[in-house]
Amino acid sequence: MSLSAGEAVEAVYRSDWGRIVAALISLIGDFDLAEECAQEAFTAAVDQWEVSGVPEFPRAWIIQTARHKAIDRIRRKANFEEKLESYVASGLVQTVEQPEYDTGEIPDDRLRLIFTCCHPGLALESQVALTLRTLCGLETDEIARAFLVPSTTMAQRLVRAKRKIRDARIPYMVPETKDMAERLDAVLTAIYLVFNEGYASTRGGPLVRTDLCSEAIRLGRLVRTLMAPKPPAEVSALLALMLLQDARRDARIDEAGDLVTLEEQDRSRWHREQISEALPLVKEAFRDAPGPYALQAAIAAVHCEAEKAEDTDWRQIVSLYDLLSRVQPSPVVSLNRAVAVAMADGPQAALPLVDELEEHLYGYHLLYAVRADFLRRIGLAREAAKNYERALTLATNDSERRFLERRLREVQATVA
Repeated sequence: MSLSAGEAVEAVYRSDWGRIVAALISLIGDFDLAEECAQEAFTAAVDQWEVSGVPEFPRAWIIQTARHKAIDRIRRKANFEEKLESYVASGLVQTVEQPEYDTGEIPDDRLRLIFTCCHPGLALESQVALTLRTLCGLETDEIARAFLVPSTTMAQRLVRAKRKIRDARIPYMVPETKDMAERLDAVLTAIYLVFNEGYASTRGGPLVRTDLCSEAIRLGRLVRTLMAPKPPAEVSALLALMLLQDARRDARIDEAGDLVTLEEQDRSRWHREQISEALPLVKEAFRDAPGPYALQAAIAAVHCEAEKAEDTDWRQIVSLYDLLSRVQPSPVVSLNRAVAVAMADGPQAALPLVDELEEHLYGYHLLYAVRADFLRRIGLAREAAKNYERALTLATNDSERRFLERRLREVQATVA
């Protein structure tokens, strides 16, 4: 069945946004202008494809339309010829019609472009944020949530990163394999944050975006293949972690699209073939001192190896979080550790741990959702309701909001 114009545009946006923007950046050397012209081209496609039909090569149509829009904008400036000459001289514009990215060493366009964007001349956070925005199509607020900063702060970081690339004339080029190690941390972080956005979407209806999860796993496999025959342990660990988390996707929501907690999930719906593939990778990742992805993968493995929720070895999970807190300390890690402590020793023991985190996670809805759950289980319904209400003011995903609303109604009924 043929796609409608709107469906075709959405499909191209999801699959090819990064390639399109990257082609434009290579042409004009300006991140902002490239994104603006790409958006204009997508808007034009919705209208024109409704009339003329979806073209045989949709991505090529978008690139060509955006390219013309970019050139028209530049031509409107009096110094168009001077700018064009400076772009060619700086290497930002190639003289061929289609930008050439291939060094023969990276076998995938999207992965090639992620490595290109993660330039060591930028701060690590800026590399990752710019990759997520420009090449993966995540919105500024989605990236801000991943870094636990306000959207305005993230927007400023993105502006500064783009400006530095432009002003410093950082070359838009692909590194050779021997030079990739210095970019690997940023690349892995970007891939995992794409996965996280798919695993728990920031906004909209569905909790899970399988397109982002699948793409992140695919990129993780490619990075591991690229680093063969002995990929770094954290590369294998990241792939294992994503496979283990994604293995539970079908059980995480019910038929109505509502969130199902881990202890209530139907484990027969977990994808055992992914778990079987991931577990040896977890062991491989522990061949040296485990890094943060290895420890997170080990935690996910403990969950996946338990046949029933009550079989989960929560004390082992607490121990793994203790190690993770030393290797990669963060408020979110501490919050997750508090959840494990509550399961191992009861919510009363974990409640002070959550209270200590409020100044660091004031705008994070899961802090209040976790605290509300602890208070609910202790029997402090009125206090639990206040925290559910606070979580609801911060949550933006519809599935999560419905879950919190249901819990709020339950505790309010006990107060009444």
